[in-house]
Amino acid sequence: MPNSALHQQLQALRDELNTAPPVDAEERAELFALLQDIEQQLLDQAIDQDSLVDDVNLAIERFEVSHPTLAGTLRSVLQSLANMGI
Repeated sequence: MPNSALHQQLQALRDELNTAPPVDAEERAELFALLQDIEQQLLDQAIDQDSLVDDVNLAIERFEVSHPTLAGTLRSVLQSLANMGI
C-alpha cells in the first residue's frame, strides 16, 4: 500500500471493528467490504475516486451518532485519502 498513514488508519478501523461496541453483523460486513474495496483499489491503482470518497462519507454519516469512534477513524481514513490526492 503506497501510504503508510492510510495503512495505519485502515488497520485501526479493522481493530475497532473487532473490539468496538456492538455493531451488528450487517454493518460490520459492510465496513469490512469498504476496507477491502479501498485496499483493492489502491493495489490496482484504478481508483474510482468519487465512488470511494462517497462510500467513506456515507459510512461516516451512518455511524456518526451510534459509533462516534468508528466515525472518527473513518474520517482519518478519508483524510489520508485526501492527502494522497484522492
